[in-house]
Amino acid sequence: MPFLFLEPFAGGGICGLTVAFERLAGHVIMGEMDEYVSAVWKTILDGQAEWLALRILTFELTLDNVKKALSEDTKSNLILREQAFLTILRNRVQRGGIMAPGAGLVKSGEDNRGISSRWYAKTLARRIREIAANRHMLTFVQGDGMALIHEHRNDPQAMFFADPPYTKAARRLYRHWKFDHHQLFVDLSTCKGDFLISYDDTDEIRALTEEFNLQWRVVSMKSTHHAKKKELLIGRDFTWLDAAVGPQEAWHAVPLRNLLD
Repeated sequence: MPFLFLEPFAGGGICGLTVAFERLAGHVIMGEMDEYVSAVWKTILDGQAEWLALRILTFELTLDNVKKALSEDTKSNLILREQAFLTILRNRVQRGGIMAPGAGLVKSGEDNRGISSRWYAKTLARRIREIAANRHMLTFVQGDGMALIHEHRNDPQAMFFADPPYTKAARRLYRHWKFDHHQLFVDLSTCKGDFLISYDDTDEIRALTEEFNLQWRVVSMKSTHHAKKKELLIGRDFTWLDAAVGPQEAWHAVPLRNLLD
């Protein structure tokens, strides 16, 4: 079991939270550059989780209320916890959970429920409270995920899970979408600890995997619109995975804990 588990491009923290909750590492460090997503993690882990849970539970989700609330999101004087609420709201009512500028609101949504189709207030509040209850296992760092990798790259007890902006859809999905994919392979391949990388399945990424003499396996995924797609899981050694599913089979990702999706 690694002493440290690092998720340098955390987003919703899908792997870091699971590792922390299941006690699969001694401590978890999550990093995120986006200031809006960072506001969520800071609010939850710095003692404002209950305020955020209650804000979600008491918000009356109507189209007018959503538009009014999101209009506040452009103000520079918002307090951190209110920014956290607006980030979660935007994640839940915009198409595909996309928070990049220009994303529109959900139209029909799940079961034709419109903007309310992904607004599970009780579930969100429960997740926030559970994260707060486990905050002793979690450290959040706002900033460049590459810097977080550099800081811990010489620690043999550190395990990295990198889910960086993908090569194809990053510009559409993220505020900070420009990324040096080659440098990520340079940095992780020289880490003393182990690592896994999740990526879109492209010729560019397969070429980088071969260049750095790494292994890859295909992962079957579903998009936010439930479309099936293939992604790559990249690492030094997949003996542990091959023993479970075989080297030629696509590994079906299991549901993990997540806050923003």
